[in-house]
Amino acid sequence: MDYKLKSISQAGITEANSKAELYRLLNEPEEAESICHDVLATDPENQTALRLLGLAISDQFQGGADDRYVECEGIFTRLTDPYERAYFTGLAHERRAKAQLRAGRPPYTLLVLFEEAMKCFEEAERVRPKSNDDAMLRWNRCVRILQSRDESEWYQKVEVLDSGDNY
Repeated sequence: MDYKLKSISQAGITEANSKAELYRLLNEPEEAESICHDVLATDPENQTALRLLGLAISDQFQGGADDRYVECEGIFTRLTDPYERAYFTGLAHERRAKAQLRAGRPPYTLLVLFEEAMKCFEEAERVRPKSNDDAMLRWNRCVRILQSRDESEWYQKVEVLDSGDNY
């Protein structure tokens, strides 16, 4: 089969981005992702499409090795606004950690991901627009997740075995 993708017009980008956002809200991230790729084929640095694409990919995280986290993070690094770059990178870390937690990964293996998310949210908080508290809301969610389990679950117990060898 020799089917070719059709290009959307520059004039249709705003409407296409709105449709991508709607598909995300309808829990159809693959549809949103496809639309974002169409927008980016016409306008490769379209910030709305990049943001929505990263979110649509992170909506699909299942906690497995096939999650496209690296791709998602790469998309968010293309955001030109320092606040958005930090905030959405933090969101990618948080979503990855939560997906892996749901998939049954031991909490102590995920603490570093939550901490990285929180570091990004702190950075976003420093450069946030006035009256935008989203970074603090995400920070608080991470803290609540960490507080929802016993502290011992977040730290691996390391047993030191005495082999009897004394050098």
